[in-house]
Amino acid sequence: MNPIVIIPARMASTRLPGKPLADINGKPMIVHVLERGWEADLGPVAVACGDIVIADAVHAAGGRAACTASAITMSPHATATS
Repeated sequence: MNPIVIIPARMASTRLPGKPLADINGKPMIVHVLERGWEADLGPVAVACGDIVIADAVHAAGGRAACTASAITMSPHATATS
């Protein structure tokens, strides 16, 4: 099996708008999550995002990001595994 780690991220959080870019010790939260994905060493890591500003932060950290339709990243099934 060759797993791929996909991290969904969106700016429209209702409890904390802009959460993926929230500064935690000098880095956006999504970069911390991306780094944990790399540390897990399960396979390639990418962020699926609905906003270009998230993709820009991921790219600036050396990560991969793909912009998706917001309906996909908002789905509760976006992180489902089988």
